Amino acid sequence: MQSPEVQDAFFDETGGGGDIRPPYRELLAWIGDQGAETLSLRHREAETLFRKIGITFAVYGEGGSPERLIPFDIVPRIFTASEWRLLSQGVKQRARALNMFLNDVYQRGDIVRAGIVPADLVYLNESYEPAMVGITPPRNVYSHIVGTDIVRVGANEFYVLEDNCRTPSGVSYMLENREIMMRMFPDLFSGRRIMPVDDYPDLLHRTLASVAPKKCQDDPVVVVLSPGSFNSAYYEHSFLADQMGVEIVEGKDLYVDGEFVFMRTTRGPRRVDVIYRRLDDDFLDPLCFRPDSLLGVPGLMNVYRSGGVAICSAPGAGIADDKAIYIYVPDMIRFYLGEEPILKNVPTWKCGDADECAYVMEHLHELVVKEVHGSGGYGMLIGPKASSAEIEAYRARIRAKPDNFIAQPTLALSTCPTFVDEGIAPRHVDFRPFCLVGNAIHLPAGGLTRVALREGSLVVNSSQGGGVKDTWVLAD
Repeated sequence: MQSPEVQDAFFDETGGGGDIRPPYRELLAWIGDQGAETLSLRHREAETLFRKIGITFAVYGEGGSPERLIPFDIVPRIFTASEWRLLSQGVKQRARALNMFLNDVYQRGDIVRAGIVPADLVYLNESYEPAMVGITPPRNVYSHIVGTDIVRVGANEFYVLEDNCRTPSGVSYMLENREIMMRMFPDLFSGRRIMPVDDYPDLLHRTLASVAPKKCQDDPVVVVLSPGSFNSAYYEHSFLADQMGVEIVEGKDLYVDGEFVFMRTTRGPRRVDVIYRRLDDDFLDPLCFRPDSLLGVPGLMNVYRSGGVAICSAPGAGIADDKAIYIYVPDMIRFYLGEEPILKNVPTWKCGDADECAYVMEHLHELVVKEVHGSGGYGMLIGPKASSAEIEAYRARIRAKPDNFIAQPTLALSTCPTFVDEGIAPRHVDFRPFCLVGNAIHLPAGGLTRVALREGSLVVNSSQGGGVKDTWVLAD
């Protein structure tokens, strides 16, 4: 299995040393002109803005208040127009193939019958929803917002770490990062042709409206369905609802009457056509999924099945972002689109395969091992950074349930200049663009760059101490 570069020499996106890459020359010159004291002051001002606006996320199980202020880095990351064209084409290609895969496995199952994806990996997967079999969502779209996690390891080398097809989070940070940068550093934007991201809420609303159900006869009524204010991503739920100009609702605000879903309002019932749900499958409808759910809407799936409402993303879409299914995405692209993948997968070993598991067990000290259903950086082993005791404990977990794990090489994630206590220093980053799929596919020119603020750390998740920074895409 051929691996990307895993040596200690990381690709510095500025070029490093005295040979600065063109997109970063003006930025680094500006940083040099500001001086350490001014940058430190601006950094504190940015944190104050984040706190006033209330840009937070929640971390549970650590004691005290779960609310955290996400660290914001004032140094932007930059992609050239040609780099963005490559990323954009690759992300859109992947989103198309993943939606075709979802439509296939809930209908004919051609890719399984062709022997390309193992049947048990699909039909015995805990994210596979039998209730979706035979249901065709509007425009055959199952995953309407696809968040693709991408890392860079060289000048023209990008790898996809994973796909997020259910309810990828982080887009509010993408928008707020840009807003704060433009408010605090207008001189940085002067004279630079930086592609905007502020059209995302409009594109999201248009995408959701474009998949209105067949029984919708007027302008579609869209709502954002949230578990409520105690959810870790509630800030984003309310932010997006506000930006789109639609209502944010909880399950108790909706009810089913006949063939439709209605929203309770101070002016009486209002019919709902499209539900952008930020609620896990299990809690959507207690009559179909978990009977003890108090967060969902009883009877919702019956209305969905009859074409009375659209649910975005569709129940069962999570099977497409399972880390074991991820291995087969390049094959999906070839099978459904007849194309070669534009973006590469990271080489991945399946611990459910005896031979591959043996290799993983022998090389735990140099691999990254993940739970196939894990997220947020939790439940992960980074072999080169782990102690002998941690490796042995993880080895026991794999031995107990090998199907639950995959392993990948420890990638040499690229670094970007980042403001830290010592001043400007390189820190590792990844990237999540947000692809919108409806009657057309839209990819705003930007995304969420996450940065590992601790020196040497490769874990960029905010729940694990990472921060965020603005992402610039330069126009031609």
